Amino acid sequence: MSKHIRLAIIGSGPAGYSAAIYSSRAQLNPIVFAGKEIGGQLMYTTEIENFPGYPDGIVGSKLMNNIKTQAERFGAEIVFESVKKIDLSSNPFKVWTDDNQSEPQYLADAVIVSTGATAMMLNINNEKELLGRGVSTCAVCDAAFFRDKTVFVVGGGDSAMEDALALTNFSKQVTLVHRRDKFRASKIMQDRVLNHPKISVLWNSQITKINGTEKLESIEISTEDNSSIYQADGIFLAIGHRPQSNLFADQLKLTAGGYIVTSQSPSKEGVELAFTRVNSGGKITYPTMSSVEGVFASGDVVDLRYRQAITASGMGAAAALDAEAWLLDNQD
Repeated sequence: MSKHIRLAIIGSGPAGYSAAIYSSRAQLNPIVFAGKEIGGQLMYTTEIENFPGYPDGIVGSKLMNNIKTQAERFGAEIVFESVKKIDLSSNPFKVWTDDNQSEPQYLADAVIVSTGATAMMLNINNEKELLGRGVSTCAVCDAAFFRDKTVFVVGGGDSAMEDALALTNFSKQVTLVHRRDKFRASKIMQDRVLNHPKISVLWNSQITKINGTEKLESIEISTEDNSSIYQADGIFLAIGHRPQSNLFADQLKLTAGGYIVTSQSPSKEGVELAFTRVNSGGKITYPTMSSVEGVFASGDVVDLRYRQAITASGMGAAAALDAEAWLLDNQD
């Protein structure tokens, strides 16, 4: 028999757990579908120095365990199961954690999607093993750890340009590795990079080996004609992110890149979601609501720009407040 709940939160990163804190304090008794492990990408981050409240920094896994414990303190139920299937065609929404069953395991009056995004990788040996130990997917997060070091950035878009420029504030030398003979970044970003004295470019090149045991030691960079070994303190992968939105592909409005569109998404997406509520003060919108009424989205599955733990947490809190207001306005 299906369990009927008021709020389902899908995802256990900063957005999902922050949504759980706010919604559990609002007595919504949320269930968080955390998957097989908690924390999202922060579980691979050794030290976080830019999350407010931790002046000496904190290990990513410890931060996420702290937020999880805080959510549980207020009554959120954490379920270490993955959502295998979901039906958003009618309310209550149907949620399956076992897609071999005809009946859903849960019925939810509202849903917050916080499934995050994963950084695209090179898919070469030692890459994941050294993630957080010289290999990084976030220059804004980790640049300060590479003061006076030699680092490499992989990519050719605006994100790669931004990462390279951010790293120049700390590192002594930044090398961009790009597999083509020209960047796809905007002209202004290219000009800034190509004219920066600390940045050099290796064109028509790819990193083919990552060497090191406890930490990154060197990399092999190959061209069509030869390969060379470079000493490296850090590699920053800036070849894109993949939002974890496949579960909702045929049910929610997505951007061309797969990010969930909400009421506050940029107008250039050409989508206006006018779910509103009216009280004595006038019309109020639900900024985090998706294209399906009662389904909200937060964190990196929405955010293609900032992708920071603190912005994800803020979006999770906002989604919880929107869900609380919507449930209140739509309760029988």
